[in-house]
Amino acid sequence: MKTAIPINKKLFDIYLLFTREPFVQYFSEELEFYSNGNGGLLGLISLDIMDQDYYGCILSRDKSKQYRAELVTASVETIEEVRQWIDDKMSSNSIVFHDNKHEYFDLFQNLDNEDNQHPNFKLLSSNIALSMAKETIKEVSYHYKDIDGNFIDQFQSINGFDSRVWELFLFCFFREQFFSFKRNYNAPDYMVEKFNEEIAVEAVIVSRKTELDSNAKNDKEIQEKLKNDVPLLFGNALFDKMKKKYWEKEHVKGKPFVIAIADFHDTMSMTWTFNSLSDYLYGYKYEHSVDKSGELIVKPIKIGDYTKPNGTKIPSGFFFQPNSENVSAIIFSSCGTLSKFNRMGKQAELGSDIPTLIRTGTFYNHTPNADKPNFVTYKVDKGSKETWSEGTVVYHNPNAKIPLNPAFFDDKVAQCFFRDKLIHSKMPKYFPYNSFTQNLIPKQDEEE
Repeated sequence: MKTAIPINKKLFDIYLLFTREPFVQYFSEELEFYSNGNGGLLGLISLDIMDQDYYGCILSRDKSKQYRAELVTASVETIEEVRQWIDDKMSSNSIVFHDNKHEYFDLFQNLDNEDNQHPNFKLLSSNIALSMAKETIKEVSYHYKDIDGNFIDQFQSINGFDSRVWELFLFCFFREQFFSFKRNYNAPDYMVEKFNEEIAVEAVIVSRKTELDSNAKNDKEIQEKLKNDVPLLFGNALFDKMKKKYWEKEHVKGKPFVIAIADFHDTMSMTWTFNSLSDYLYGYKYEHSVDKSGELIVKPIKIGDYTKPNGTKIPSGFFFQPNSENVSAIIFSSCGTLSKFNRMGKQAELGSDIPTLIRTGTFYNHTPNADKPNFVTYKVDKGSKETWSEGTVVYHNPNAKIPLNPAFFDDKVAQCFFRDKLIHSKMPKYFPYNSFTQNLIPKQDEEE
């Protein structure tokens, strides 16, 4: 091929995550991916599963910077013919290159608001270490519909940045899970559809209440917070959303209602608060021991009340509290952060190739009777296999009026069900409880 250059499928997936409709997976298999070298044109070769022949597609950006199909050829007998067709079309002058200079959703536009910018937004905007995340977020944002009209301002702001990053992550997660979006209402945050059924999703974070602090807590401080403070933080965030009674809205009635929550309350807090949420939701902790035959024994222990600083007692077991039956499930991820966008961008070879990313974390251990997670570390590159869904867990409400169908999610998503005082989990092949990503840059490049 002279003009069409093969590209990383992970890069193509970021470009086309929101362009291709979910139903396409049922009748075609994507095989090869191409670019004309400057990103102006993309090429795709797919196999028609029903007819067992090939079709090709040339895509170019429209004014919103979204890729759209420009030329299509179908019912081609051999893949070699489609390859030649893509190469010929990419090198011809017959392709319309859309105007990319305006009318797109620009999260990084200058709002003259430097004093109110979140420090992480400033890093994202200019630091080479986050260039992979920046390019990935830009590609995702071109497809985002700003219902309220203030997303860009909040994305840059001290008070709104973490929430908006979480919402963008959920945007990618639900799309990867083959949901379609209906953005006709400003509340709750998302109405998503799959199998001709809709789910209402409201996003919330446990937000930071103090000044930004780069110092992570030590293990003793963490264990103290997990006993009482962290469950209360999750509870406050969830009940704030409960007060709004989204399930009473006409477009939500009769449909599963889900709250998607993430923890940004402290430096790297999302790496250590995982268990606190399940403790709070179901109201039980678990002691583990191994009997003489090597079998793992799990003993449920009922959690009592949590205590606020003013002495008020708050009961554990969110799913067993009044009105919680209106919540079908809670979705959580410890990975819906800038590091996720950075790693996904690195896999796709977006952004600078100078930073080296090393990911370290604890992953679910599938060994029978295991009572400890696996400790994993690896270099992030184009061979890595992380997905948007990796690290996401769905906690199903055992008392839900309208249960959430577990079949909505594939085997990349963890799902938890509560029966007989025990949490029964369906775990993916790869599931990180938490992870930390080191961003290594040669000293000479830092100085430049």
